[in-house]
Amino acid sequence: MKPLSLSAALATLTVAVLGTPLAVTASPAPARPNILFILCDDLGVNDLHCYGRADHHTPNLDRLARQGTRFTSAYAAQAVCSPSRAALLSGLNPARLHITDWIPGRPNAVSQRVLQAEMALQVPLSVRMMPRYFRDAGYATGLFGKWHVGRSPGPAEHGFEVVYHPGDSKDTIPSETEGGKAEYELTREVVRFMQADPARPFLAYLSHYTPHAKFTAKPSLIEKNAGAFEPVYAALIETLDDSVGLLLAELDRLGLADNTIVVFTSDNGGLHVPEGGHLRITHNTPFRAGKGFTYEGGSRVPLIVRWPGQVPAGRVVDSPVNNVDWLPTLLSLAALEILGGLDGVDFSTGLRGGDFPRRPLFWHYPHYTNQGGRPSGAVLEGDWLLVEFYDEDKTELYDLASDIGQKHDLSARAPARVAAMKAALAAWRLANQAQVNAPNPDFQEDEYRKVYVDVDPSTFDPVAATENDWARMRSWRGEMNRLAPWKPQKKSPEETASAPSRDR
Repeated sequence: MKPLSLSAALATLTVAVLGTPLAVTASPAPARPNILFILCDDLGVNDLHCYGRADHHTPNLDRLARQGTRFTSAYAAQAVCSPSRAALLSGLNPARLHITDWIPGRPNAVSQRVLQAEMALQVPLSVRMMPRYFRDAGYATGLFGKWHVGRSPGPAEHGFEVVYHPGDSKDTIPSETEGGKAEYELTREVVRFMQADPARPFLAYLSHYTPHAKFTAKPSLIEKNAGAFEPVYAALIETLDDSVGLLLAELDRLGLADNTIVVFTSDNGGLHVPEGGHLRITHNTPFRAGKGFTYEGGSRVPLIVRWPGQVPAGRVVDSPVNNVDWLPTLLSLAALEILGGLDGVDFSTGLRGGDFPRRPLFWHYPHYTNQGGRPSGAVLEGDWLLVEFYDEDKTELYDLASDIGQKHDLSARAPARVAAMKAALAAWRLANQAQVNAPNPDFQEDEYRKVYVDVDPSTFDPVAATENDWARMRSWRGEMNRLAPWKPQKKSPEETASAPSRDR
């Protein structure tokens, strides 16, 4: 028997995972570009092979990067999911939205010097979000996967015509046709959506659960990745890559690839500390810390953009962009009106090969995090990053040009720069009417020291860690969980009644 050709093998795999393709009917391409926006959950800045991760296999995303533009200084608006996603969809800063932590957030605890800042638990309908802009312009709009920016109003109320929302988390049993996080289930639904009306432009927002802890993957892929830093995590990343490859192949089959903007990115940095029952997860080398911290490892994310003939192929961009910029940028690329009042800026000229806008980036994170982060704010101006802590009188300053790992605090050597950047951050908080922390009347210093002083999780380096280091982090994780165990909030009857259903 002759071996299958590459094209035949791909067709066989596509049928096995996605089902029999629908026949393609020749249709004129829509005048406006389609948008396939793929957002991952906790994917680290260096988790893809094309970003230098030699122990991960991501051939489809590597090819996407060669066909489009890859960013090395892309940032999330916050280092955790809900505020980052809210900023991406609304074009407004998390500080302005008062959604500054994951919803519903971590409780107060005696180990915390200040109380968690109070925050909103949803984006109100008075805020016009991305799907409403595009729906009103004639686009078909669909959400597939995670929402996590408020139970009510939900994605349907905010403008998604098709909502496939199994929940804000989902685990599946890996098989020949499924991964550990419903990767192929979500992919099948996106394919159906793209096939529905090729003549109508679409906005498909594929919001993966991958690779958020807890996670698992196909045994065969775990075995294949046995030499990786974390074999199960590497196998999950390979599954994610395969599902992206199926979507790109379907765009080709439908004849839509040339008129579709494909964006691939993450909501925040990767997890570098134990969590969700996993000791090892990933690392963000060379960047410091990860998810839940205002250091670079928490905010930097992978970003790849492809639009044949419009976005240069094979380009690598070091100019900083922020995911709060995506709403005005996509509106501009689609030749739609950009209304005033957005915090994000349009970087479409840069995407097309021109210059990117230059401005400082700000973060406001008034919360203690699941990963050991403390209430803080940050400002990036050129190569300089300032981190200001809200639970003590402490400010750090780093020159990223010479110290990308943020190991050398230069604040004592540059008091004038520190003062100017702190003033800029304070003015930005005031302009955004940012919420603030209050002293914690139940604070206990000895408990604080156990999780924030005796062990500083921001300096933990998973790559260089010894067995003793890992043992300390395992013990630290236990103390964190003991001091502030998370309990999910119950839905009210009103929220349950108004929760959006799965439209498909």
